[in-house]
Amino acid sequence: MRKIAFIVLLITSAIGAHAQTHACSFKENIRTLRVERMALVLDKGVVDGSDPENTLHISFDEMSHDVHFYTYMVRMMDCCNDGMMNDRVVSGEYLKGFTTRDIVDYEHSINTSREYTHYWFDFPNEDMRLTMSGQYLLSIYEDGNPDNKVAEVSFCVVEPLVKIDARVRANTDIEFNGRYQQVDIDVNTAALDMRNPDEVRVVVTQNNSLQQSVMIDRPTFVETNRLRYINNKDLIFEGGNEYHHFDAFSCFYAGYGIDRVYHEMGDYHVLLFPSEVTKGQYIHEYDSDGRFVVNAERTADSDTEAEYMWVHWTLPMEKPFFDGALYVDGDMFQSELTLRNRMEYDADAKCYWLTSLVKQGGYDYRFVFKPKVESKKLKEKTTTQKVDGSYWQTENEYTIYVFWKPVGSRSERLVGIQAIRSNAL
Repeated sequence: MRKIAFIVLLITSAIGAHAQTHACSFKENIRTLRVERMALVLDKGVVDGSDPENTLHISFDEMSHDVHFYTYMVRMMDCCNDGMMNDRVVSGEYLKGFTTRDIVDYEHSINTSREYTHYWFDFPNEDMRLTMSGQYLLSIYEDGNPDNKVAEVSFCVVEPLVKIDARVRANTDIEFNGRYQQVDIDVNTAALDMRNPDEVRVVVTQNNSLQQSVMIDRPTFVETNRLRYINNKDLIFEGGNEYHHFDAFSCFYAGYGIDRVYHEMGDYHVLLFPSEVTKGQYIHEYDSDGRFVVNAERTADSDTEAEYMWVHWTLPMEKPFFDGALYVDGDMFQSELTLRNRMEYDADAKCYWLTSLVKQGGYDYRFVFKPKVESKKLKEKTTTQKVDGSYWQTENEYTIYVFWKPVGSRSERLVGIQAIRSNAL
């Protein structure tokens, strides 16, 4: 029952919000960066924060009781130009009000083994309002110095002008009911004053992962008021496997996926059950596609009363991989592959291991292998096939973004977002 409650809690907290953004922290003292309601809808020409259901709710922890001076600013991105900032438009064209704002809401942790301070704010708000659709980057920096960034959040503002019809199939252009899933997309462009199909670009992500994201410049077929992206090999994704999960809601006994919880030298430790190499078999599990939720028992406010715990992963394996590195992937690590979540191999214990400081709650994760790149011309690829395998039956979330840049325009308009799941196979 704890497992079912954990999954329901994760899904309920993230429906409709997960796949439209990416959050990243740059400093070790910044932990548990969270964003709720990550895609905004441009309604009546402005997004002003007056609707809580159409507002970003951003929070993070700084690992001390010292008060820090944080400021945030927002800039428009050029999504179809390698994610660079769009310098062709000035902030006054897409942002009304101030260009920066200080983070003034914070609260110290209460009765926790490790001290931390919880910061939060909402965007947009009465001081900063958005007036254009597109991709944006919100930067959080310290002491009034924009070069001293501590975190970033990329998010979208959409003006829903197109209708997106998408489906996922296991009968791909490279195999039938095997390791892959293929996405086919139809975009109804009747509401666009489009002169050339090259004005439209489509971005597709799987489970909000940076490693599983593609951009399509041209459709397969062009019809009257419809662009079709079908039988495109760039839209073939590894099915992967269902995420593993654990529930560290308690400091006193082991939740789902946990062998034991103990307190040592002033810190709580969570020892997960050793994982297994499961490639070769698909076992259905209810997961939340990498999400997490902060949750602590016997607390009135988990944001300030939840403990930080050292979580220990182990993956028994006779020999290490010599052709690449193994990572623990998921939203707890912001779906990035860095030194923070790269596993090390212990030759004596014959296992991979990772230890990371994590706030109490329920977490999804998976094992991702990143091969070595011997040539700059070789595109890096990540895979789950080394440990968890890859299967067409796996339930994944795909999000389709449709960008439109009319001839002569200086910015890309985001004119459609659609999220679908592959469990409709």
